[in-house]
Amino acid sequence: MILQLWNSHMSRPSPELLKPRKTPRQTRSAVTIEAIHTATIQVLLSDGVGRLTTTRVAERAGVSVGTMYQYYPHKQALLFAIVERQLDLIVTAMLEAAARLKGRDLQSVAEGLAAAWLEAKMADLVSSRAIYGIATEFNLEELMNRAKHLMVGAISPLLRSVPDARFADPDSAAFMLAALLGGTVRVVMEAGTAEEDLERLRQELPRACLGYLQLVACETPARGLASGA
Repeated sequence: MILQLWNSHMSRPSPELLKPRKTPRQTRSAVTIEAIHTATIQVLLSDGVGRLTTTRVAERAGVSVGTMYQYYPHKQALLFAIVERQLDLIVTAMLEAAARLKGRDLQSVAEGLAAAWLEAKMADLVSSRAIYGIATEFNLEELMNRAKHLMVGAISPLLRSVPDARFADPDSAAFMLAALLGGTVRVVMEAGTAEEDLERLRQELPRACLGYLQLVACETPARGLASGA
């Protein structure tokens, strides 16, 4: 097992080799990229990662292989782009939720962040599960560090704005809250997508987030003191 994990790590392509050759600058190019990404998920689901090729994806997307190579030099670069795109969707959802929830009470913050994460992941359950399956193929340290920095940078000031709780270390609380959200959702979704389990997740994840935040809150100001009475 150790040797297998070592070989898997050693065979991972370096991040420099996974960068797209160019990024879309026009609407037509953006549409092409979206078609390629959608086709990639479809081929993953129908044929599996082992049989996925740039040729199969190009055929499904309705573009030429030459067009594919304008953006992605090889299969690994294409798959990495899919993983990166999914992570960006999560980060964007959390940043928007943090901005929307600023100044709300602790329960609203906990429930709002949990709902935003679940909504982003469950918008396309099948695709999300397929992406979990290929994410282990890559070294995601750089992507994850960037995502962590952005989410902690948004959630930490949000926690500082909560009127009914205070945190000695908002950065640590924000980090652990993001880890709680990401780890819990991944475990459930990788195990399957039974509706009863997803419903439990919708009900219990906000409670788990609120419970954690209540546990680490170091001060809950009295209503009269908070209002200056």
